[in-house]
Amino acid sequence: MTSMCFSFAIVRTFLLFSLLSSDFGFLQGVSTLGINYGQVANNLPSPDQVLTLINSLKITKARIYDTNPQVLTSFANSGVNLIVTVPNELVSVVMDPQKALQWVTTNIKPYFPETNITGIAVANEVFTSGDTQLMTNLVPAMASIHSALVQLGLESFIHVSTANSLAVLANSYPPSAGAFSSDLAGIMRPLLQFLANTGAPFWINAYPYFAYKDDPNRIPLDYVLFNPNLGMVDPYTKLHYDNMLYAQVDAAIFAIARMGFGGLDVRVSETGWPSSGDQNELGATLENAAIYNTNLLRRQLGNEGTPLRPNQRLEVYLFALFNEDMKPGPTSERNYGLFRPDGTMAYNVGLIGKSPSSAGIASFALTSSATQARHFSSVVEVDELYFRTWNAVPRF
Repeated sequence: MTSMCFSFAIVRTFLLFSLLSSDFGFLQGVSTLGINYGQVANNLPSPDQVLTLINSLKITKARIYDTNPQVLTSFANSGVNLIVTVPNELVSVVMDPQKALQWVTTNIKPYFPETNITGIAVANEVFTSGDTQLMTNLVPAMASIHSALVQLGLESFIHVSTANSLAVLANSYPPSAGAFSSDLAGIMRPLLQFLANTGAPFWINAYPYFAYKDDPNRIPLDYVLFNPNLGMVDPYTKLHYDNMLYAQVDAAIFAIARMGFGGLDVRVSETGWPSSGDQNELGATLENAAIYNTNLLRRQLGNEGTPLRPNQRLEVYLFALFNEDMKPGPTSERNYGLFRPDGTMAYNVGLIGKSPSSAGIASFALTSSATQARHFSSVVEVDELYFRTWNAVPRF
């Protein structure tokens, strides 16, 4: 019965979306938008059904948190670029070059190029895990995986990186004060050097929701939701920010530049907003989730960059495709999905169900956030508590 319900929902989604996209081309050409396809649930549809859903949304990039053979097989010849993951618990194993070669030979080579694997994320949020051995092992494991790709002639097609929590930053406000935690500097430098040597991006998991939840009295909701607001101006660069996500990304860019690696590409491996939460999870509502993701999609349609890099389109992976009922932690952790497991929308972000003009999907006018503001006063009520002094700001 569950499979039949999902199939019905998928057919309805596909038909409705086909009608919309054929006339308006929604998400066509938005090459910087991806979706995180998490699978920590016992009630998700099959990978074949998931692929049908992703294709109906015209999304061409996805990220999974393992190398599930069913997913890799189903996504063959699909046109979807896929990032796969080496789980945290295998990092110590693939440090060994021979074990890394075996892992790539087993989990990547049989599926590529039919399945267009474009990246391998070695572990997730290692530097904020508290596991010092895991932190120490990470870059050697990444190097071993990359060497295995080189041996198999795949290194020019598949990059190797890792996803980092925003908590690796000691300072993120204002963005020009962005700096890594001092206790991470020693192990962060080898990572940045590896990424620079291999041409791989620095991935960041950035959630403005957490900042708002932790201090709703001092952080304006409109600022974190991409809603119209006065924003804030970085007092050093004079760059204007009308949303927190772009400010967080630029803070990461500044932190990386301070370490001497200003040319690295920074991408958002996860961002999203929960549609439900516990009583103490302020802001975790259906309405806020719909607003955040709808507004983010609009920015993606505009191919925007951040104020610091306005001409470089920001690559963003939404979290997540589905609600995942087996994720541990607070209620919010199980409610980040755009869709329920039966294929129906958790809420409407303008993907389907309305004509693009009435949903504001194709007819809106985007105002760039990358404007220089030389004269301003009291542009945002962000408390001085968040202000940190910074060293000489690096050049870009």
